[in-house]
Amino acid sequence: MQYRKLGRTGVEVSSQCLGAMMFGAVGNPDHDDSVRIVHKALDAGINFIDTADMYSAGESEEIVGKAIKGRRDDIVLATKFFFPLGDERNSRGGSRRYIVRAVENSLRRLGTDHIDLYQMHRRDWDTDLEETLDALTDLVRQGKVRYVGSSTYPADWIVEAQWAAERRGGVRFVCEQPQYSIFARSIEESMLPAARRYGMGVIPWSPLAGGWLTGKYRRGEAAPAGSRFAPSDNPAWRGRTVDVDPSASARYDAVERLTKIAEQAGLSLTHLALGFVAEHPAVTSTIIGPKTMAQLDDLLAAADVHLDPAVLDAIDEVVPPGTDIAGINHGTGNPSLKPETRRG
Repeated sequence: MQYRKLGRTGVEVSSQCLGAMMFGAVGNPDHDDSVRIVHKALDAGINFIDTADMYSAGESEEIVGKAIKGRRDDIVLATKFFFPLGDERNSRGGSRRYIVRAVENSLRRLGTDHIDLYQMHRRDWDTDLEETLDALTDLVRQGKVRYVGSSTYPADWIVEAQWAAERRGGVRFVCEQPQYSIFARSIEESMLPAARRYGMGVIPWSPLAGGWLTGKYRRGEAAPAGSRFAPSDNPAWRGRTVDVDPSASARYDAVERLTKIAEQAGLSLTHLALGFVAEHPAVTSTIIGPKTMAQLDDLLAAADVHLDPAVLDAIDEVVPPGTDIAGINHGTGNPSLKPETRRG
C-alpha cells in the first residue's frame, strides 16, 4: 500500500480508500461480517474510510463506528451529507439549518467526536454556496470537522467554491470525490485539471463502473447471483437488469475489448480498471467498495498495479480520453438541463 498527501493538507492517506456504501441493508446486512471486512482492510494498510449518512439510511455509518472503535486515531474518517433521510422538507441539501443537524447525527452514528473529511455529497443548486461554506467553516472552527470536501461537483463549481472561500476567509474544499473509471472519463477534460490547479485531493468513486469492469456481466448471460443487476428482493436493486439499459450493447463491446487488453497485460479486468484510475496524476486514493471478504481480497491485490504506457494507449482506443461511454450518468442534477429551463 502506498500513501499520498490529501491535496495540500498535511494528511497522508492510503492509495486505496475503503468505501462503505455496501455495508448495511443495501449490500451486506451482516454487521459482524462488515466489521471484519473493515478490520482486514485496516490490517492491510488502508487508513482511509469513506461512508455517507444516506448509505442504508445511516446503517453504514453505524457499522463503521463499531469497526473503528479503539482504532479511531489511526484512521482518516470521511463521510458525506446532502441526500434526504426523511420526509421533512428541510432534512436535506446544503443549508446551514440542515448541515448543523446532519453532522451531529453522523458523529453520533460513527461514535466519534470529529470527522476528518466532511463532504457535500452533491451540489445544492437551490442554496447559496456561501451559506454552505460558512456553515462548514463553523464546523471546522468548532473542532467537529477537520477538513471539508465536495463530491460530483462540476469544474465550474469547484472553481467557484474556491473563490467563495477566499472571498469570505473561510475553509475551502480540500478534496473532490468524482465518478471516474474507464467508462467515465469526461472529468479528464476540465474537472481533474481544476482540482490539480487548486491543489485538491481526488478520491474517485465507482472505478469499476458499477461492476461492469469486473467482467461479471457478459452478453447473453444472466447476471451472477448476488450482483446488483441480478433478480433481487432488495428494494435498493429491485427491477434493475443489465439489458434494460439501452447502452448495454456498447458496454458489452467495450468489456470484450478491455478483457483482451487485460489478458495481454497479465491482469484481470478488475485490476486493469483499478490500475487505470490510479495512474492519473490527479488521483489521490481510489475508493473500493467490497460487499464480501472475497471481493476485498481481490481489490487489495490491485493496490500496487502499475500500467505501462502501451496498455494505457490501448485503453484510450476503447474509450477516448475526456469522454464517457454511452449511458454514464454523473448525477449532478443540473437544473439547466431540464426542458422548462432550456425552452422559452
